[in-house]
Amino acid sequence: MIELETLPTHKVKLDLEKDQILFDYKIVQQSRQASLMGRKEVFMGKAKFGIFGDGKELAQVVMARYFKKGDWRSGYYRDQTFMLAIEELKLQEYFAQLYAHTVVEEEPASGGRLMNGHFATRSLNEDGTWKDIRNTKNSGGDISPTAGQVPRLIGLGYASKLFKENEALQRLEQFKGLGKEIAWGTIGNASCAEGMFLETINAAGVLQIPLVLSVWDDDYGISVPNEFQTTKGSISEALAGYQRTEEKPGVEIIVAKGWDYESLHAAYRKAETLAREASVPSLVHVIEMTQPQGHSTSGSHERYKSKERLQWEADHDCNMMFRSYILENGLATEEELDEIDKEAVRFVREQKDKAWKSFTEDIKSDLKTVVGLIKEAAGQSKQQNALNQLADDLAKTLNPIRKDVFGAVRKTLLLMRFDAEEARGPLKAWYEEQKKRNYDRYNSHLYSESEEGSQHVQVIAPVYTEQSPTVDGREVLQACFDQMLSNDPRVFAFGEDVGKIGDVNQAFAGLQEKHGELRVTDTGIREMTIIGQGIGTALRGLRPIAEIQYLDYIYYALMTLTDDLACLHYRTKGGQKAPMIVRTRGHRLEGVWHSGSPMSAILGSLRGLLVCVPRNMTQAAGMYNTLLRSDEPALMIECLNAYRQKELMPTNVGEFTVPLGRPEVLREGTDITVVTYGAMCRIVLDAAEQLVEYGVSVEVIDVQTLLPFDVDHVILESIKKTSRVIFADEDVPGGASAYMMQQVLEKQKAYYQLDSEPVTLSAQPHRPAYSSDGDYFSKPSVDDVIEKAYLIMHEVDPISYPMW
Repeated sequence: MIELETLPTHKVKLDLEKDQILFDYKIVQQSRQASLMGRKEVFMGKAKFGIFGDGKELAQVVMARYFKKGDWRSGYYRDQTFMLAIEELKLQEYFAQLYAHTVVEEEPASGGRLMNGHFATRSLNEDGTWKDIRNTKNSGGDISPTAGQVPRLIGLGYASKLFKENEALQRLEQFKGLGKEIAWGTIGNASCAEGMFLETINAAGVLQIPLVLSVWDDDYGISVPNEFQTTKGSISEALAGYQRTEEKPGVEIIVAKGWDYESLHAAYRKAETLAREASVPSLVHVIEMTQPQGHSTSGSHERYKSKERLQWEADHDCNMMFRSYILENGLATEEELDEIDKEAVRFVREQKDKAWKSFTEDIKSDLKTVVGLIKEAAGQSKQQNALNQLADDLAKTLNPIRKDVFGAVRKTLLLMRFDAEEARGPLKAWYEEQKKRNYDRYNSHLYSESEEGSQHVQVIAPVYTEQSPTVDGREVLQACFDQMLSNDPRVFAFGEDVGKIGDVNQAFAGLQEKHGELRVTDTGIREMTIIGQGIGTALRGLRPIAEIQYLDYIYYALMTLTDDLACLHYRTKGGQKAPMIVRTRGHRLEGVWHSGSPMSAILGSLRGLLVCVPRNMTQAAGMYNTLLRSDEPALMIECLNAYRQKELMPTNVGEFTVPLGRPEVLREGTDITVVTYGAMCRIVLDAAEQLVEYGVSVEVIDVQTLLPFDVDHVILESIKKTSRVIFADEDVPGGASAYMMQQVLEKQKAYYQLDSEPVTLSAQPHRPAYSSDGDYFSKPSVDDVIEKAYLIMHEVDPISYPMW
């Protein structure tokens, strides 16, 4: 053991044996060689792009010493050394990701879907069920957008607080013994200027959760130095006001040097103790780091760094400084370290070559098969010469990828379009089989493929009796949430004004008092980290309901929703899931910022989430029950003007379910099908009733969910009957109405059933003006629906339906 002075006011004992220190040295040297060789692989054309963790090795190998089983990492793309040190990344897997190997066993983080440097452990079994993640070292699936990884840290740390303080969770086997795990985050210095980072620091200080967030500070953000990034040029100095004191809680701020082994150990020992034992969050600002190869393979840092800075980085390279430290303390000889260095080069090259061989073998096998099939087909084709040339060119491809092989097959089949079917048969069979395999490689797992997916939830109808009371819609939701909280200790709800007053529309009224503050919780105004709080807790097996107060405010959280939550299951190829429910309210009300229906923005950016658009609170309650029984994340958009509308209270309010992706026919008709959802249902039904006076019979369909959309093609069957369709909603022109039209006309092939031009009815292209008149002239009204439907019938039969 080594006794050392580490911080000005602390004397600590570094409880590490010689072999542990030399193990750290081996890891940092292997990691450095992986960076150097990875860059060469990109320049040789064997990989598309590279971004590496050189210069950050020493801090990461030290941090790894304090990372325990059950802990979670949420970091960024320079953390390869840390992942190697906790033994959740093998070097062959590291290079497999660089090559984009699509086999999960070879590249378990993403199945080849992410560029190198994006790490994740697999929390799920192949069937989508949970592993026992209490006894593993865990890493959330990485993302590239700067600072995008930090909001989920709030949830990863907050889960430990819930496990520790909610006794009911300890009675569940999968959570027994949990409560002291730490959420470890990493971020680059320049990304600390992002709002996500600052919001996360504030939320961590308020919540007092076990979190350690490290800043890898190499003085630059690509070419931009710290003085242009951060107040005072230092994030630790800028955040000094967050420093905890004896009188007030806050965040512990610790500074260490990235090349100083002793300083780093002192920093992380202190941070771990505070987090694990006292639930105090820490910011570890690791300064004086370097980046020997520059930002990425896209360019050289010599373009923007001075000769003096480059020389300083060479002199303070953390691996070189670590070597000097070991020699100065007599922990190894030059010869011993030289041998470790040589072995690192040999081992990394061996693992790189294994990864390349494994990656190319499958593709080369396919290429050989296809060359043979094309040659065979050429003998029976009128395009013999062209096909033989195509086969020869394919066979000579240097470093072939799957695109080369698949593209050659498609071109061959096109060239053979006039040949006999039997000549094309073998190649076409290969092509169809490979389409299925490529779907699995590149397109699968956007949504759950497990038996817990929403499509497998049993449909249970609401039950009513003569005694069923008529109540405000919000009371149906309140009763539903009460049942969810009573029946499942994993469920908790949080958001602005959710706790004490029971949300702004009272659906949680009285539930905090009944179930406690841990279960129904107020938060500050911090939409990004509200979503992050949900993602992190859901990653750890809890069932959060995260509230965004109004749909208009979803934009504050949109980056976290789209970059992290929506693509989590996809980018880990089924390795992780976060089945959280995002609850919000929107549609019809009055005013620019409280009447939002930005469905096109949601549909365009949140594929991977289920998007529920119930027309009333009974439908919403049934959807909540469905979602709680499934393992998929969802966005629930309740109707703002429906909380006070009267509805019958089901006797089985906590049990009945609404099937997702299955529209409901609200009114049958024979002339026109109107497809809509949410608050527009009431408007369309009102218009349909009035249209009867003019001899127009309208069939009204509520799609209920936009993602998934009409999986049973209910709308197609309606159009077969009416031959005419209107798609109506409150989004901007060309938004969700156009999406619904594409789904029905193109995907369901309803185009062939139409006798009239399909029509969309949407809001104006601006946000709605205030007041009842503003609403009338901004969003579709009953009169608009009547006019649109009547004009269609006028075009069909102008005599029976003359213009007014």
